[in-house]
Amino acid sequence: MADITVPVLGESVREATVGAWLKSPGERVSRDDVLVELETDKVSVEVSAAEDGVLSEVLAKQGETVEVGALLGRIGAGGPVEASAASKTTAAEPAPQNQVSQTSVSQSQVRSGSEGKMDIKVPAMGESVTEGTLANWLVKPGQQVAQDDPIAEIETDKVAIEVPAPAAGVISETLISEGETVNIGTVIARMTSGAGAKPSASASAPAEAAPAAQAKANGPAASSTTKVAPSVQRVATEGGVNPADIPGSGRGGRATKADAVRYVQEAASVPAVRAPAPPVEARAPRELGPREERVAMTRLRQTIARRLKDAQNTAAMLTTFNDVDMSAVMDLRKRYKDTFEKKHGVRLGFMGFFTKACVAALKEIPAVNAEIDGTDIIYKNYYHIGMAVGTEKGLVVPVVRDADMLSLAEIEAEIGRLGGLARDGKLGLGDLQGGTFTITNGGVYGSLMSTPILNPPQSGVLGMHRIEERPVAINGKVEIRPMMYLALSYDHRMVDGKEAVTFLVRVKEALEDPERLLLDI
Repeated sequence: MADITVPVLGESVREATVGAWLKSPGERVSRDDVLVELETDKVSVEVSAAEDGVLSEVLAKQGETVEVGALLGRIGAGGPVEASAASKTTAAEPAPQNQVSQTSVSQSQVRSGSEGKMDIKVPAMGESVTEGTLANWLVKPGQQVAQDDPIAEIETDKVAIEVPAPAAGVISETLISEGETVNIGTVIARMTSGAGAKPSASASAPAEAAPAAQAKANGPAASSTTKVAPSVQRVATEGGVNPADIPGSGRGGRATKADAVRYVQEAASVPAVRAPAPPVEARAPRELGPREERVAMTRLRQTIARRLKDAQNTAAMLTTFNDVDMSAVMDLRKRYKDTFEKKHGVRLGFMGFFTKACVAALKEIPAVNAEIDGTDIIYKNYYHIGMAVGTEKGLVVPVVRDADMLSLAEIEAEIGRLGGLARDGKLGLGDLQGGTFTITNGGVYGSLMSTPILNPPQSGVLGMHRIEERPVAINGKVEIRPMMYLALSYDHRMVDGKEAVTFLVRVKEALEDPERLLLDI
């Protein structure tokens, strides 16, 4: 008899919520099989079986709050689960470590009493992301797939996630329709796994796709030697990190999903998760007129709306303005843009100058780069600059990390890379998290002046606008100069008016005299 208890959940984490039991009472389990998932305010934790046996009883029900060390259930005596044909090995030829890991994952997905039948579930989608919308099915029932082939796309409030096939086989049925909301762990489809799986005679997929999929299943995917669990692989891929770099706390140094999530958080400098906004009371939709149509908001648009309104409701937001003479920057760009592009392989734009100017001003006025956390102020001695980008699906803010350590050419290259990913819908969670200050350029759309809204939990956002020739007084004479209005919106709880004005003046001075950036003065 072995007790199943709540493991240590990490520093300062004392309790968790029982998410879902993956095994049922009376079901036989093998050592290291995942039994239950626990949800904390930071990560998800998988609790595995410490020995072979039978899950004799479940003491903590789904949804209950449990403390570290609490008893979740018990495992009674019994032999190990019989391995499937795909995972059996002879005594003379033991299974390699990665094969054992994959067998454990497969057993947790096989439905009771259905040999070779596998449930395909919604994977982990990043910290604080608990649900998404099934946007597209990439396969149809009866279609043959290889392991890790994408079968569906799920749109979250941050990015689009591809759901991979957990093994090679044939898709038996799809359970969720496009447009439906799904939670992590929801079964969205079922498949028949193994080399013996045959496509349905009524398969609607092209016949020629089956040989290609089978060849892929027998190729690199089937012979992979990556010694990480699929859940770890998915979290690492979504977080943009190398799974081989994740330090493991499991048996034999094996990385768990909790290790992967923690590693991605540290790599991306993710701020603490805040409590979700209270639900809005539903109201009956109004009737439509003859020339009106109703279209559901995408999850991304819903999140944009909620976050912007939260910013207005939470921060004491204020905007201060100034204008800048862009003559010096435009002249510098005109003289060196061809040479710059030839040497560095990127175009010399305006965003690099603005980023450099903002970083210099943030160093002088650190409050604009800080955030409020309860009754504390967190000063950030690094400069991750968010760049607001408009896409077909809505506004996203990818982050240029450690902008203070990058040259002008490196900043321009990173802005170009992130902008391309944003337009193609390929940004990862790691690209969007951890920003300390944001720049938004409404001038590309012709905006003359605006008051940008903060990107919580940041305390400042700079709004750029269109360059317009206007008459200005220069040394007692009226001259026509290319002028741009700048707007700094800031949280007045954190930033005083004097600091906000000084910040904006420093940005103006740096742009009107670019040599200041080179001399760091």
